[in-house]
Amino acid sequence: MDSELLTILEQLERDKGIDKETLIGAVEAAVASAAKKIWTVDKEQEVTVVLDRNTGKLTAFAGDQEIHSSEFGRIAAQTAKQVVIQKIREAEKDVVFNEYNVRIGQIISGAVYRFERGNIVVDLGKTEALIPRSEQSNKEEFRQGERIRAFLLEVRKEIRGPQIILSRANPNFVKRLFELEVPEIYEGIIEVKAIARDPGERTKIAVYSKDDKIDCVGACVGMRGSRVKNIVLELHGEKIDIVRYSEDIKEYIQAALSPAEISQMQLISDEKRVNIIVDEDQLSLAIGKYGQNVRLAGKLVGWELDIYSAKQWDEKQKAAAAEEEGPVAAPPAEPKVDTTPADEDAKQEEEDS
Repeated sequence: MDSELLTILEQLERDKGIDKETLIGAVEAAVASAAKKIWTVDKEQEVTVVLDRNTGKLTAFAGDQEIHSSEFGRIAAQTAKQVVIQKIREAEKDVVFNEYNVRIGQIISGAVYRFERGNIVVDLGKTEALIPRSEQSNKEEFRQGERIRAFLLEVRKEIRGPQIILSRANPNFVKRLFELEVPEIYEGIIEVKAIARDPGERTKIAVYSKDDKIDCVGACVGMRGSRVKNIVLELHGEKIDIVRYSEDIKEYIQAALSPAEISQMQLISDEKRVNIIVDEDQLSLAIGKYGQNVRLAGKLVGWELDIYSAKQWDEKQKAAAAEEEGPVAAPPAEPKVDTTPADEDAKQEEEDS
């Protein structure tokens, strides 16, 4: 057991990356705790255990006195074994945590293992990951055993082991897909400036080219749409709007609201708000289904966008002008004049008398 223990500890250091001195310290502490239970001379004495680094022999001391007991050898062997097993489990958890913690923000793949209350459990090989219901697209469905890719959102340390959280609804999932499909983005020639997403429905992504010779939108679309088609396929049909980023906020807003055409804009810079006037036939296009187009465009540019038709804008302007003028003053009341005839006044006096 003596030399075997050292061999096991050295093997663990190589395979699991656990420092041998850390393991030795844990074994010594655990065996000392067990040895104290068989020491009956003085329960208050401190019991220590020393593992010989050359031979692997464990020796127990109560104060300066060595503990000699037929029970000690058996206890030492059992305790050392338990500590080694425990450390292996802890090390495996740490290895998994460290391996995936450095990959946060990347796309990883696995196989759908099972479903738990709407959550998807993914088999990654070494461990399992979870896609919570809140991080899924409502338009997507997967079958058990199907391969799945997702964005590594978070790695949590828990008692049972690391909890790996994945997402297919996060906007950065789309960004990473573009990096995989568009070499110019991966190389940094084209920069993704912003993303606004309604998972399963539509995504708007703003891109900018640092090289004037490279068309950022064309590069993202690809030859005959091949690059963006691959992303749409991965997202199960989600629509992708690729927007050309501009430092000119008016140009940027026009691109973000595409395909709608804008007639006029009124910027309120200190409030980061803009009033947008469009022709009547462009109103529903600018707003989009359930307000989706204008909502995503606002998120993309970081401004609040208010859409009006020309008629609605005119009515708003007239109402604002009328409010500024204030209510029309009422004419002064005319003085009350007694119009009772004189003979009636005399008749009233006679009756009173």
